[in-house]
Amino acid sequence: MSQQARDIEQTVVTEDAIIIPRRRGVKTIEVDEELLQDIRELIHERAGAMLLNILFDLHAADIGDLLNRLEAEDRDFVFNLLDTETASEVLLELDPAIREQLLEVLSSEKITSFVGELASDDATDVVSELSPQVAEKVLEAMTAEDSADVKELLRYAEDTAGGIMGTEFVSVHRRETVHKAIRGVRVQAKENQTIYHVYVVDDEGVLVGVMPLQSLVLSSPHKRVYKVMDSDVKSVKTDVDQEEVAATFRKYDLVTLPVVDNMGKLVGVITIDDIVDVIEQEHSEDVARMVGSDAEELEHRSPAQIAMLRLPWVLITLLLEFFAGMVVHYFDQTLSRVILLASFMPIISALSGNTGLQSAALVVRGIATGHISLDHWWHPVVRQFQTTLILGSVCGAALGTVAGLWQGNAVFGFVVGFSMLISINISGFVGTVTPMVSKRMGFDPAITAGPFETAFQDVVGISIFLGMATSMLHWIV
Repeated sequence: MSQQARDIEQTVVTEDAIIIPRRRGVKTIEVDEELLQDIRELIHERAGAMLLNILFDLHAADIGDLLNRLEAEDRDFVFNLLDTETASEVLLELDPAIREQLLEVLSSEKITSFVGELASDDATDVVSELSPQVAEKVLEAMTAEDSADVKELLRYAEDTAGGIMGTEFVSVHRRETVHKAIRGVRVQAKENQTIYHVYVVDDEGVLVGVMPLQSLVLSSPHKRVYKVMDSDVKSVKTDVDQEEVAATFRKYDLVTLPVVDNMGKLVGVITIDDIVDVIEQEHSEDVARMVGSDAEELEHRSPAQIAMLRLPWVLITLLLEFFAGMVVHYFDQTLSRVILLASFMPIISALSGNTGLQSAALVVRGIATGHISLDHWWHPVVRQFQTTLILGSVCGAALGTVAGLWQGNAVFGFVVGFSMLISINISGFVGTVTPMVSKRMGFDPAITAGPFETAFQDVVGISIFLGMATSMLHWIV
C-alpha cells in the first residue's frame, strides 16, 4: 500500500474493524495512479473496513474523483459502503454519465434516501436524470413537502432561473419587528443549510426587500423590518435564461439572487455555487459548438450519434469549400501564368480565417458575459476594425515584403500584402457581426462561429487575392 493511502488510513481509529465516527471532510488528496491501484487492490480483497478508513475523512469531491476513475463494478462496491449522507454528497460530484449509470442500478428506496438529504435544486437534478417510472416511485416515497418542492422545480426548463434555483430561503414579513423577525429566522434556519440573506415579503408574498444577517442582528429589536431593509433588491423571474442570471451575478457581485414569479412573489433563491456550474457549462457548450461539436457528446452518445450530430457542420463546410475550389478554378489562367501565387493562397486563407474565428470567439464570449450589448453593436465593430487594421497591416507588410523579394517584383509584393490586409479586415468584420446578427434573430451565437464561418472567410480571402492579381497581371509578369 502506498504511503499516501497509509497516511489516510491512519486518520481513523478502528476497534475490531468498527469505525469510530469523527468529522468528515477535513482532508484533501491528489488522486494519482498509485492511490488508485491501492484502492483497486482493497476492492478486490473486499476489504470494506480498510476502504472506509481511507475514505472516511475525505471530502465528497475527492471521493467522487476516485469513483469517476474506477470501473463500474468497483465503483458500485465502494459507493455502497458509504453512509447515506456521504453518498448523497458524492452523487453530486460524479460525472453526469457515471451518475446516470449508478442511478440505473440503485433501488428506488436508496435513491429516495439520497434525495432526501439534498437541497431542493440538487434533488431535482437527480430526479430529472431518473427514468419516469423510477422518478415517480421516488417522488411518492419522499415527504409531501419535499416531493412538492421537487415537482414544482421540475416544471421549469433546466437552463432557466427556475430550473437552477432552490426553494430553501429565509423570509420575514415587512411589518414584523426586528425581534420577531430574528425569532422567525431561527426557526426557518433549521431547515436551511446556509443563510446569506433574509428576504422581506408583503402580505401576498411579493418580494419587497432584503437584509443581510448583519443588519438584522445590529438593528434595534423594536424597529419594523421595512425601516431597516434594503428595498433595492435585485431579482430575476423564473423564465430568465441561466446565462442572463450568470451575467446578473457577475455585474452586481452577488452571492445569492432571489427568483420571483410573474406576480413578483418570492419562489426561490439561486446561490453562487449554482452559477459557477452554469458558467462552466455555458463555456464548454460555446467552445464545443464553435468547433461543430456538442459539449457532452463523448459522454452520452454512441459513435453513430456523434457522427450524425457533427455531419451537418462538416457538410456545410464542404459546400463552402466547393465554392473556394470554384473560385480557384475561375482564376486558373492567372495561376498558370504566375505559379508563385499558389504558394501564398494557403497563408492568406489561414490567417484571414483564423482572425475571423478569433473575432467571433471574443464576441460570443462578450455576449455571454454581458460585456457586449446588441443595442450598442457598433462599439465591438469599431474596436474590432481597429484591431484587425493593425493585425492586417503588420501581416500584410511582412507577407508582401517576402513575396516581393521572392518574385523579384514590387508590384507582386503589393498585391500579396494588400490582399492580406483586406482579407483580414473583412474576416474580422464578418466574425464580429455574424454572432450579433444571430443573437438578434434569436439563435445561439456560438453556432454561427463554427467551421462554416472559416470556410466562408476562405472564399472571401482567396477571391480578393486572385481578383487583385488578375487585375494587375500585366504588372506582375
